[in-house]
Amino acid sequence: MEDAAKSEPNDANAMALATVDAEGLPNVRIVLIKDIEDDAFVFYTNFESAKGRELDANGKAALVVHWKTTRRQVRVRGTVTREDGAVADAYYASRPLDSRLGAWASRQSEPLDSRETLIDRVEAARAEHGTDPARPPFWGGYRIRPESFEFWSDGAYRLHDREVWRRDPATGGWTAQRLYP
Repeated sequence: MEDAAKSEPNDANAMALATVDAEGLPNVRIVLIKDIEDDAFVFYTNFESAKGRELDANGKAALVVHWKTTRRQVRVRGTVTREDGAVADAYYASRPLDSRLGAWASRQSEPLDSRETLIDRVEAARAEHGTDPARPPFWGGYRIRPESFEFWSDGAYRLHDREVWRRDPATGGWTAQRLYP
């Protein structure tokens, strides 16, 4: 990610997040990785959004980060847990005020009749919560703990390098295997 941040014009931390709904249909959307811990990727959202409901119901997700400028990508599949404590509070407090108020105002994934309604809700949140709003109880983070990684690097003549790493559930160790492109 550090290499990509040097050359990607926007959001080197953008990932495509895949979840599954109650009918088993996949959903994919772009979110931003806000932290990479020793054993997890962390992002933040509204727990009541479609993605939040799907993550809570299933407890599993996949992500892919693709950096076009470095010609690399990383795919991850894993288990999901919520971050709704002090770490989420600290990240929320670090955001710009209008982003914090937007978290209060948005009924993420619900129908919206007009942009004016959203702006009115932001102003109502500003009046109610002031200049130092607490983190909403319905907003926080998710950690994706990898069970597998796939690393991909572009190769000449489409002879790409691919390697998959899988966690052994018994030992927690990792095994690596090269894949055909």
